Amino acid sequence: MNEFLAQEENIVKMLRTVFDPEIPVNVYDLGLIYKVDVLEDGNVNIDMTLTAPGCPATDFILEDVKMKVESVEGVKGVNINLVFDPPWDRDMMSDEAKLELGLL
Repeated sequence: MNEFLAQEENIVKMLRTVFDPEIPVNVYDLGLIYKVDVLEDGNVNIDMTLTAPGCPATDFILEDVKMKVESVEGVKGVNINLVFDPPWDRDMMSDEAKLELGLL
């Protein structure tokens, strides 16, 4: 397996440990992570959104994503780009997330 794919896999594992305090599903399975870009210099760019633009837990979630991704071996830094286009909706959730929330 190529080293970038292995690192991206480890990053996704860490993202699955980040939760919105109001929702019992991780940000990855909620569909809030739009893109993970691992650069050759060890930096990681993440495009993500929130379930709502005025989310009161924004700072908590962003800091948790940053800290956990930075803990992955080989990651030098994390740049999080918070985007609201396309807007998040329930169809972006994994089947596991929908099942957990009783939507399936």
